[in-house]
Amino acid sequence: MASLGFIDYLLLFIYLVAVSYIGIRTARKQKSTSEYFVANRKIPGFAVGFAMMATTVSSATFVATPGSVFDRDWWSLFYMSTALVTLVVVTKYIVPFYRRVVRMSAYEYLERRFGYPSRLYGSVGFVINRVVDLGYTLYTTAIAIEVIAGWNLHIVVIAVGGFTLLYTLIGGIEASIWSSVVQGVLMIGGAFLIMATIVMEAGVGIGPIFSHAWNAGKYGIGNLEWSTRSLYFEEPTAWIYFAAGLAQFTRYYSTDQNMVQRYLVARSDSDARRGVRMGILCTVPMWFAFGAIGSSLWSFYDLTGEHLPAAVSGQPDSILPYFISTHFPVGLVGLILAALLSSAMSSVSGDLNGIATVLTKDHFARLWPKVSDRVQLMFGRSAVSVSGVIATGVALILTSTRSTASYEIAALLVSVLAGGMLGLFALGFLSKRATELGANVGIIACLMFVGWAILTGKLGYDAGFNFEMTPYLIGVFSHGILFSVGYVVSVLFGGARPDLKSLTVGKTYTGTE
Repeated sequence: MASLGFIDYLLLFIYLVAVSYIGIRTARKQKSTSEYFVANRKIPGFAVGFAMMATTVSSATFVATPGSVFDRDWWSLFYMSTALVTLVVVTKYIVPFYRRVVRMSAYEYLERRFGYPSRLYGSVGFVINRVVDLGYTLYTTAIAIEVIAGWNLHIVVIAVGGFTLLYTLIGGIEASIWSSVVQGVLMIGGAFLIMATIVMEAGVGIGPIFSHAWNAGKYGIGNLEWSTRSLYFEEPTAWIYFAAGLAQFTRYYSTDQNMVQRYLVARSDSDARRGVRMGILCTVPMWFAFGAIGSSLWSFYDLTGEHLPAAVSGQPDSILPYFISTHFPVGLVGLILAALLSSAMSSVSGDLNGIATVLTKDHFARLWPKVSDRVQLMFGRSAVSVSGVIATGVALILTSTRSTASYEIAALLVSVLAGGMLGLFALGFLSKRATELGANVGIIACLMFVGWAILTGKLGYDAGFNFEMTPYLIGVFSHGILFSVGYVVSVLFGGARPDLKSLTVGKTYTGTE
């Protein structure tokens, strides 16, 4: 592990003071739920873009992506690159649509389109999904810091979770966004610094490092077989990962409160669009940069013959932290720790605010509509606190597993926990014939499928007729099942349908500033 010096601690202290200052400075502005959850829609586009990137590029990217590439190849980058496919649709249709239809929560739309049960289903699914992901983010951060600095794993989880909770609690979404600008710069700088150190320490130049990894297949994207039988492979093919990634990121950028909230905070439609373009176009290169770091680390250890301890080689998430702890000089370690903390805090902060928004607006205010805005704000702050504590608890539980396949597990969980959400929103966005009855039956059908597939597939329960395909397809199929069942039931049996003016995405829309 690295021996941290005075400069390392000073850099960490400066970073923490900067983030604290942002939280304190914005705290005095948080006097209403509009200010606390959507910053009164006054954030410039570049800050929205940084917030999107910093929220998406979490410690999973910083730690798990290089470890996954080092251990295997670029399969995860092929999965992630599908985010680019969503860019045109999201900027042209989704962003202006939400800015005119909802005030604070994406799930307001579901109630307007299909009634309260759909809103409840979407909002509860989001909260569960985000809490699990937050726990994973804190877990991977703690693993890295333990390897780099030797600090106690559990103390790191509690400290990072507690500090992030505190500045999110007092500063709201505005503190989260402006701190993300600082954190985004740190992450970009950290990536360049790590890559430069690998090249200098290897002493062979960047060309041989890249070519050695290329010749060893470390830039491969996995099995490219395209056939029906590939659906049943234990190890998914590249095309399965592509389908899962496309479903995941289309859902993420089109339906997740995390992203929708960032569209809403922008000061205009054009700022929101610019923010989305910047966010996605910065996020994907960052993923690729950390993928290249993973490939280069493999070349470094193979070319230099430096021995990796068994505990590190058997734990891919520890590869990059171990390199930092053994090859970075005093001073630079503190900078990397600040970048690592920033990657975790920006993601956790955005998620905590998103969860609090949903709990406040989709549940508390919905069930007690006459409660004052001041009381809603108090509840929202309490929701930040409770969700932060629960996420920290999830991370503490994960620390006992020390899984060697954490990235794959996280990607699978997110895919499954989405529960057909893209299909539900698509049913409302695209079909004028869809009804409340159809949506509700589609939700039930989706839940039955997901439950059956998990029980008979991953958990191994024999029901006579089992789901034998790769588990990644559970998430992909769930969206299609909800949409198709919902549409067919709507057409055959009808049901309640609101005035559809402004509730479907179509050519009649003209954006407003």
